[in-house]
Parts: sequence; structure tokens; C-alpha cells
Amino acid sequence: MDVAEAVRAVRASSRRRQLLDAAVAVMGRTGFHQMSMQALADEADVSVGLFYKYFGSKEDILLAAIIDILEAFRDQLQPAMDQAGDDPVMRLIAGFRQYTTIVDQNRDAVVLTYRESRTLDADGRERIKELEVETSAPMRDAISAGIDAGLMNEVDPDLVVFDLMMLAHGWALKHWHFAPHQLAGYIAAQLRFTLPALVVGDKLDEYLATI
Repeated sequence: MDVAEAVRAVRASSRRRQLLDAAVAVMGRTGFHQMSMQALADEADVSVGLFYKYFGSKEDILLAAIIDILEAFRDQLQPAMDQAGDDPVMRLIAGFRQYTTIVDQNRDAVVLTYRESRTLDADGRERIKELEVETSAPMRDAISAGIDAGLMNEVDPDLVVFDLMMLAHGWALKHWHFAPHQLAGYIAAQLRFTLPALVVGDKLDEYLATI
């Protein structure tokens, strides 16, 4: 790719980001079904035709907005956990912290996912399910490794990881209630709540001290 092509790619990515941010804002105010293409164009300060250049329909915009947030989880979770080292519990702590941080950075999009994903067709819903499983894999692997290493109790990794994801989503869904605690406090409180059920007794205090 030459310099000109690279510049065009960056501009296209930036424009797409602008359009998706506008779509999330409008859907947050009006809901998906009441959203008009003109409202999207007005929010983004672009023409309606530009939206159609990037997305074929309102449904395409909704799917793209939901996939965008799921891809953020997928792309950012593993690197954050790798920075925590090899200890499975520390990796899980880092994963939950990063996951909840991404939720905080995309609260409107997370709420939109809950509220409007049922609007998608069968293929769209299946794509969302696949991405949700994919994004949860690093934390699931950490739990399985913790069990194998004798650091965690025998639990169902799938159940625990989706419980953790729901707790992270709670920051977006009930932010109006939990906001006074601030993000770091919310993360710490949820880890103090969940770790005693996961970590074997003689190791628990050691990990709680790191939160």
C-alpha cells in the first residue's frame, strides 16, 4: 500500500467511526425504529448519501454499531491480560478491569446492544452470538488455567465468565446508580464480590490485596 492509499484508508476509517458514533447517539435518543436517515445525517453533519455509501440500510448501521463494540472487546482484552503476566488469577483480574473499562468508554453502545439487538435478522443475531463467545475466550481460558493450577475452585468457566461480563455491562446499564462510586471503585467492589467464590482459600487474601 502506497502513501496515498494509506491516507485514504485512514480517512475512510475515521469517517466510518464518525458515522457510527452519530448512529449510536441518535439511536440512544430515539430508538432504532424511530431513527431516520436524515436524523443520522444531521447528527454527523454529512449528507444522507454518505451514510448509504458506507451502509446499505438502517439494519446494516445497527449491526455495524453492535459489532464495533464487540470487536473492541475482542481486540483489547487479550493484550491487557498478557500484560498481567502468567498468573491466571491476575490475568482474570486484568481482563475484567479492561472489559469494564471498555464498557465505560462505550456505555451508549453497550446499552444499544441490549435494547436493539433483537431487531437484527437471524444472520445478524448469529454473528453477534459468535462474537460474544469469541470476546469471552481470554477470560474463559484464564479461569480454566486457574482451575488446572489449583488456584481456583472447580467452577463452570462459561458460567463464571458470562457472569463477569454481565457485571461489567451493569456499569453501562445502571450507570445512573453506580456512577458516584466511580469506575475504579465499581471494578474493585465487583472483584471483591466475585473472587472469594473463585480463588482457593489460602490464596484469596494475596489476590485481594492487589485490587
